[in-house]
Amino acid sequence: MAQQQSPLDGTNPAVNITVFAGLILFTLLITYRASSNRNTSDYFAAGGTFSGAQNGIALSGDFLSAASFLGIAGAIAVHGYDGFLYSIGFLVAWLVNLLLVAERLRNTGRFTMGDVLSFRMRRRPVRAAAAVSTMFITVAYMVAQMAGAGDLVALLLDIHSSSGQALVIAVVGVVMVFYVLIGGMKGTTWVQILKAAMLLLSVSLITLFLLGKFGFNFSDLMQRAAQNNPLGERVFAPGAQYGESALTKLDFVSLSMALVLGVAGLPHVLMRFYTVPNSREARRSVVWATWLMSLFYLCTLVIGFGSAALVGTETIRNAPGEENSAAPLLAYEIGGTPLLGVISAVAFATILAVVAGLTLTASASFAHDFYANVVRGGRADPDSEVRVARITAMVMGAAAIIGGILVNGQNIAFLVGLAFAIAASANLSTLLFTLFWKRFNTSGTLWGMYGGLGSCLLLMLFSPVVSGAPDSIFPSVDFSFFPLSNPGIVSIPVSFLCGIIGTFVRPRSADPADFDEMEVRSLTGIGSRDVVG
Repeated sequence: MAQQQSPLDGTNPAVNITVFAGLILFTLLITYRASSNRNTSDYFAAGGTFSGAQNGIALSGDFLSAASFLGIAGAIAVHGYDGFLYSIGFLVAWLVNLLLVAERLRNTGRFTMGDVLSFRMRRRPVRAAAAVSTMFITVAYMVAQMAGAGDLVALLLDIHSSSGQALVIAVVGVVMVFYVLIGGMKGTTWVQILKAAMLLLSVSLITLFLLGKFGFNFSDLMQRAAQNNPLGERVFAPGAQYGESALTKLDFVSLSMALVLGVAGLPHVLMRFYTVPNSREARRSVVWATWLMSLFYLCTLVIGFGSAALVGTETIRNAPGEENSAAPLLAYEIGGTPLLGVISAVAFATILAVVAGLTLTASASFAHDFYANVVRGGRADPDSEVRVARITAMVMGAAAIIGGILVNGQNIAFLVGLAFAIAASANLSTLLFTLFWKRFNTSGTLWGMYGGLGSCLLLMLFSPVVSGAPDSIFPSVDFSFFPLSNPGIVSIPVSFLCGIIGTFVRPRSADPADFDEMEVRSLTGIGSRDVVG
């Protein structure tokens, strides 16, 4: 059988590797120069020194991950309208943060989500639960980014073997750990600001070029995309991916719930609200991030259909990385090897910056919530806390590498959707109840977090994502009984229900007076830096 021609035949891998290495060294230098890790506040929250605008750009850099750039562009190129619905879910979710979470969270906590949840509850069990949920969410999110890195570099170097892609994922994990160990939150934030600027500039220029190539007539671009897609004009209407049956439609509703409600429960997003000096700047952060991401997702709509128009859906499906290769293949089509190197380097920087932020969040939660406040009872010295955080970062890196190897080849936008489902199930109900329900107590917090997290993980384990389907992680076996790929439609309501039941099971496990103090602090910011450890 003749070997299939690579869509990147004729490229020079040396050029791509040179651009990659240069960008990595440059961002590591920025991380080192910007780092200031004199104490836990510096390492975990950059001392609260960033403005709302700076933190908003960093938030967009932290949130616009490989799923946003590679996964959504590929989903639009292959599935059309249904692929763009990921963007809508990601964007609308920020309204929940803006209206309900940002200011109150910034005023009530200090470093992590566990600070807020434990404010008026029994601190040890609640902080332990917060650390557990943070670790699961972070690993799920990191696994998606690692899979994206493997797909990207496999495409550039034309690596088809699973062992070669596994090696790529391992290298990404090692570099990511260096970012966290060297820079802490301040260094990581500056890398995210730089990466966000590069990403937005790159997608904007590609969008302008594509529109110009079709005479700034978006309809012509979309018609060409339909011609190069087996679905034809079905790409313009909902249902190409999620409309085949009642079950797929229900799966889409479940995915939408996870995307819209999950952002307000993502620990690495919530932790960014502590890098600004006050709640006003936290709200400004969300406004800045929302506008920047709106621009980005409009550009991905053009890039996705442009990939189908100029590259072709079949070429995208047959490339290493499949759907995730759409944006790099488009860059090569319109700008050759140099533009491919630049776009791939930006995508790679996106992955590194996001994974570094995730690793920092998980290590901070384990060190601050579990080690300092559960193991040491709030008596840990700052040096040991930072040391434990760095050790945790290395362990998390290893876990993400293993997970990334297992799920390599899945659409990373879909994988991130699973992480959002875990976040919404484990954290959202308890966070909202803690901030707004006076009667909510320790028992309700534990029931809500463990009930939501446990039900979500259980349904994921016995879903087609893990077994029973050709694109499952383990396609050769079938032990699935839950028919949906995303469990959010079940696990999110379960978490709210468990929180309510747990509250009434032990109604005296919280002091109502603590809620009054928390409400004043969350609304006014009075004493917001004097959080009890």
